[in-house]
This record gives sequence, structure tokens and C-alpha cells, in this order.
Amino acid sequence: MSMAAGSKIHFEAGSWLEAVYDVYIGTVVGAAHSCYIVGKWWYVHVLVPLATAFGVQLAADKEVVSKDGEKTLKVVAVGYGRTGTYSLTLALEELGYPTLHTQHLYEHEALLSMWVERIFLPSIQQGKAIMGKPDLQMITDFGYQATADLPMALYFDQVMEEFPDCKFILTTRENSEVWFRSWETLTKSISQPTHFGGFFFSSVRKYWHYLRWLYAVVNKDDSFLTRPFPLPEQNKLTAIASYEEHNRRIRQVVPPERLLEYNVKQGWEPLCEFMEITDCPQTPFPKTNSARSVQVQAVSAFLFPLMVALFCIFFAFAKTFQRLTGMTVMQWAQYKSRELMVALRRVLLGDKSTPLWDTSPRASPRKTA
Repeated sequence: MSMAAGSKIHFEAGSWLEAVYDVYIGTVVGAAHSCYIVGKWWYVHVLVPLATAFGVQLAADKEVVSKDGEKTLKVVAVGYGRTGTYSLTLALEELGYPTLHTQHLYEHEALLSMWVERIFLPSIQQGKAIMGKPDLQMITDFGYQATADLPMALYFDQVMEEFPDCKFILTTRENSEVWFRSWETLTKSISQPTHFGGFFFSSVRKYWHYLRWLYAVVNKDDSFLTRPFPLPEQNKLTAIASYEEHNRRIRQVVPPERLLEYNVKQGWEPLCEFMEITDCPQTPFPKTNSARSVQVQAVSAFLFPLMVALFCIFFAFAKTFQRLTGMTVMQWAQYKSRELMVALRRVLLGDKSTPLWDTSPRASPRKTA
């Protein structure tokens, strides 16, 4: 089940059904992310070059198609991460606005590389978090009409300049303490899997550059850019101040008629009214990416490929072992356990009637030619 489909399933807050479902959806989504990253690597680095060698052109990055075909930014969610940005993404998608959320930025190698080359990597190299100027037109060239989550939420000034008709949605939580608890859970959950995954996949390594830059910006601490792993914990006071300062600036800079301050718990009505949607959906508003689900996603994304790799290694070992010994690993283990029992019997009971190592053909499952 996809996260989009799962977002329509609601349970009573705090119930055991909600907890079980969060674990389930987190496991599935985390494993799916890992499968996608591995599959994408094979597609870009193996299949595309192979097809090109035979004169067949394959697209390296997918493009999305909007209902009206316009390539412009119509709405940008400018709230910090962990304010319901993914639920809002699914809602905007349902209303007909192709929306790019940072959680799926790895699906576009060119877009991710643009952010890394223009902003994240130069910041790391200079040891100072710079804002730079991302290529917003590239986002619209891929067909997206909306964005959500950081880092795009920080570039509302540039969006206003380049897309004067764009609307903005400031997603917020009940209070700053609630936001920080969720933010801290996210950072603790994703940092380690992203760091280790970066050793194997370039797209994950680019995400690691992004996290270093993001933590430096939110915590106003450039040491996050260069410190060795593990990175220090989030600074609560500084992070909350950054969150509140960002929200204040949004309210000051964005004209009121182009800004919706919004909590996803408010549902469809204020969103549809702001976006001038007359046919508002009657389905439940998307609810997904809870703090618990994010934790499980991170563990699943890390463990799933590890388990697959271990399975493949054991399978290859078992086949090689069977070819060399004429017996399966299980048969060998049973054979050796019988030998061990015989040895224990001789030691404990003084039974010398049974040879210590019975090498008769009947005793061993080893195949003969």
C-alpha cells in the first residue's frame, strides 16, 4: 500500500490500531524507498547507458503532467518540515496540483544535483551555510506546479520575484514545543541511515549533504557542515527561534491575500477556499507521516536492504556449500549434531558401544558419485 492510499485510513488518535498501522505503513514505505533507490541506481547507471549504446534513448528523470499543462509555480508550502507538509502535498495532488515534496526529491537526479551543486556542497566546502539561488525554473520544467517542505520553504522571496501570481501556504503546529518534538524525532531517525546509505548510493550521499546544510540553517550553527559523524543533537532553543522567526517573516513579507496560514487538522474547507476550488473533495483529508511512522520508515529503509543482502550472501554460501560437500547446510548441521550427541553420551554415560565418529555411509547424508 502506498503512503497516498494509506493516508485515507484514519484511526482514533492514540489508539493501538493507530500505533499498529503506523508501524505497518512505516515498514512498507521505508522498504519501498530502499527498493526505489536501488532500482533507480540500476536504471540510471546500467540500463540507460546500455540502451544508449544500442541507440535507444531512455529518460533519466521522470516528468509529471498537470491538468492544464502550465509550467509555473502556483502554490508553495512555506512551513518548516514536520508541520504537515506531506499531508498537504497529498491534498494538493488530489486537487490537481503536481507537488514536489523533498521526501521524493531523490526521484529526480537532476533536481537533487542542482540543489547540491548550487547550495549544499559549496556550503560544506566553505564551512558556512549559504542560501544561494536555486534554479526554480527547473522545478517547473519537470511539470511541478507546487512544492512543499524545506528547503523550498526558505526561498519564498525568490518565488515571489519569479512567480508573482504564486500563492503561499504556511503550515503550522499547535505550538513551537509540539513542532520541535516532531522535528527532533525526525532528525534522530534519518541521520544515521542517510549517513551510512551515502557510502553506497550517490543520491543518498547528496541527501546527507542536504541534511548537514539543513541542520546548520535551522540551528544557526555552521559546525554541522563539517563535523564528523555522528552530528550533535538539535539545539532546542535555537531551532525553535528559527522556526518562529521564519513564520514571522512569512507573515510580514507575503501579502495577506496570497497567504493561507493553515493547520492540516482544519481539513479541506479552508484549503479549497484559498485555492478557489469549488468542487471540494468529500473524502477524508490525507493524514500521514506521523512521528512514529517516520521512525519506523528510517529503520525499515536501513534494515530492508541489509536483510536482502544477507539473504543473498547466505543463499550463495548455501549453494556453494552444497556443491562442495554434497549436503545442504541443514543436513550438515543435523549430521554434526548427531556426532555431538554421541560424543556427549560417551563422556557422560561411559557408553563405548557407539563409535565416537561414525563414518559409515548410513550415518552421513553426504552424496556419493
